[in-house]
Amino acid sequence: MKQILFICLLQLLVYAAYGQFTISGKIIDETGNPLPGANIILENTYHGTSTDLEGNFKFTKIKKGEYVLKISYIGYTSVNKKVKVDANVYLDISLEPAMILGDEVIISATRVSDKVPVAFTTMEKEVINERNIGQDIPYLLSLTPSFVVSSDAGAGVGYTSFRIRGTDANRINVTVNGIPLNDSESHGVWWVDLPDFASSVENVQIQRGVGTSTNGAGAFGATVNFQTFTLQKEPYAEINSSAGSFNTYKNTISLGSGMIGGKFTFDGRLSKISSDGFIDRAYSDLKSFAVSGAYYQKNTILKVIVFSGKEKTYQAWDGVPGYLLSSNRKFNGIGEYKNAEGKTVYYDNETDNYQQDHFQIFYSRELSPHFHLNTAFHYTSGKGYYEQYKENQEFSDYRLNNLLIGSDTLTDTDLIRQKWLDNDFYGVTYSLKYQGKKWDAVLGGAWNNYLGKHFGKIIWTQFASNSDMDHEWYNNEGVKRDFNVFGKANYQLNSKLNIYGDIQYRRIHYEIKGIDDDFRDITQQHEFNFFNPKVGFSYIINDRQSLYYSFGIAHREPNRYNFIDTDPNGPIPSPETLRDYELGYSLKFAEYLLEANVYFMDYKNQLVLTGEINNVGAPIMTNVDKSYRAGLEITTGIKILPNLKWDLNATFSRNRIIDFTEYVDDWDTWSQASNYLGVTDLSFSPNIIAGSKINYEMIKKVNVALISKYVGDQYIDNTSSEDRKLDRYFINNLYINYRHKSSLFKEINFTLLVNNLFNVEYETNAWVYRYLEGGEKKVFDGYFPQAGIHYLLGLSVKF
Repeated sequence: MKQILFICLLQLLVYAAYGQFTISGKIIDETGNPLPGANIILENTYHGTSTDLEGNFKFTKIKKGEYVLKISYIGYTSVNKKVKVDANVYLDISLEPAMILGDEVIISATRVSDKVPVAFTTMEKEVINERNIGQDIPYLLSLTPSFVVSSDAGAGVGYTSFRIRGTDANRINVTVNGIPLNDSESHGVWWVDLPDFASSVENVQIQRGVGTSTNGAGAFGATVNFQTFTLQKEPYAEINSSAGSFNTYKNTISLGSGMIGGKFTFDGRLSKISSDGFIDRAYSDLKSFAVSGAYYQKNTILKVIVFSGKEKTYQAWDGVPGYLLSSNRKFNGIGEYKNAEGKTVYYDNETDNYQQDHFQIFYSRELSPHFHLNTAFHYTSGKGYYEQYKENQEFSDYRLNNLLIGSDTLTDTDLIRQKWLDNDFYGVTYSLKYQGKKWDAVLGGAWNNYLGKHFGKIIWTQFASNSDMDHEWYNNEGVKRDFNVFGKANYQLNSKLNIYGDIQYRRIHYEIKGIDDDFRDITQQHEFNFFNPKVGFSYIINDRQSLYYSFGIAHREPNRYNFIDTDPNGPIPSPETLRDYELGYSLKFAEYLLEANVYFMDYKNQLVLTGEINNVGAPIMTNVDKSYRAGLEITTGIKILPNLKWDLNATFSRNRIIDFTEYVDDWDTWSQASNYLGVTDLSFSPNIIAGSKINYEMIKKVNVALISKYVGDQYIDNTSSEDRKLDRYFINNLYINYRHKSSLFKEINFTLLVNNLFNVEYETNAWVYRYLEGGEKKVFDGYFPQAGIHYLLGLSVKF
């Protein structure tokens, strides 16, 4: 902690000499009318602003030199203007109406700008591509504030996950082009189903906290919004290949037609990724493609996007038992069984197999200079299974008869089973956006329908009994309809004060029919009606400083597992409620940036694991009355030299349950012991998270960066026990990039990424089951070690 505080203080104290000049001006349309709210970025600095009600802007304390102003406004052609500063500069800049409607209209309803009182980070394609040489999406976003990643296989390929402010992905809203990506039943997102999705991403915005209203799952920690396939006017082709440790290989081909006849574009991508993983047998075989076709006019966009992923991964979900961490950090016990000779072997197809296909159709239209309409239709199809070799399984557990052989009755058998999910998700989203001088507003919403079929098959048995081929032993389905409508608006009261309001109504119908894998009838039906208001303001102190405040309420319904795992004799899980308070401050100079955000996330009925079990012994999540997350997020950056830049973020937080009671299984009495603990820490919620990137451009073609991440201690369960804790870790990665342009190629890039440069041993996730036996406390557990020093080497060729 002292190291992190020292770094933060150093960033705040080290400050480059102030500049002497001002860049100011006015942004107008072709008729001379001001364009309020136009976005302006001073490239290669930390400066960014938007025009006031009269179209004016100002940047002060600018050093002598040459700069580029990047100016954009919906419906107008973006402008990059070179500015030479050796005295105060004033500019009148006129924007011309765009010849075609811009892609930003597709996502404008779910994105926020600087004047919206929300803590957010936006990453453009150039930053995403910097590290996109093999690892999954969570690892490419890992340097954003309050962000913690984990990999089951230990090297960032295969099953990966992330948390933001300690909140797991089941409570984080994820959309692609404004269309929900979270699974309707589990609320989760599995990036392994979308391998190399990052190669199709143009930009991503992460809103921390409740954020602004969007479509899909409730945002209980953050909203992550991706945009894919924006307009590329010129033809292009690109080949990306990489190779690295653990036999990791990635190959991607991307190409685009550019603008054809001033109206049509076509883009495509084909990818394959494979890796053995750091953990034993945790291999991944991943394939994906994405295509897009669009028709553009001055006031219309019609676009079709299709993307698909297919994955096969050897399961590594159990982790490494704690007692093996010091001797065998790569151990994977999944698939283990005894062969006919009594030797321990591993089933070679203990794998997860899934394919997911996404279809999106967008129609956007400029109804007038002030009104834009966007509609989208979507359909997602997913189908797959995971396969397991199971020893000594009782016939009765699979709806099979005992087998009589002579005078002997066999009651169990070895078998191979598959658990299947076959799901369909479809719907429509819409938004109507108004942009005026003082007002900008959005009316939007969505209707979505989901059908998920869950069933199990037996594909082989040692002893056949009455089993047919592909014998089905359970079958159930979930049906979910999700409707929401929202309205949000910004009102520019004067040149300094902007007031924000946001109201969403969401209605959910969810029903489950059938029996589960243990023959329990899980038929049930639930209805939810949620009202989610948000209010706030942003205030511009001067051209360098601003602040904001917001308050928002969010609700989240329990997911499938919360419902089917609950004890039928106990209470039904209640929806969770979050009241989120955010206060932010920003200070920007050309060579220095400071952003600070204080948050208090007050939960009612948050669902957590307490150790309680249901009537068949499975763990259940229980509503706790009061819990909270409170913290301070700091983002800083400094240009130490023209070619040396240091960016740093840090989060300091407290994450608590107010009144917590733990439950522990007692194997001697077949009951549970309870213990009231009072105030405890929320699991997997480190008090300190920090990220750092020191970037040095050695020469014009060579870029070197030291990328660091610190994550504080994390408790594995909610008891605050020092015996069940992930130790803090501090890891460093080295990034080297060489780029070259020639007459033959537009650009060639060579990239070397060395992860965990100092070979730190650390774990990012774990689980623990505690019980009493013979009066002694005992545990089963599993930890997820991450790889030591390892590398990826990439080559990118652009044509």
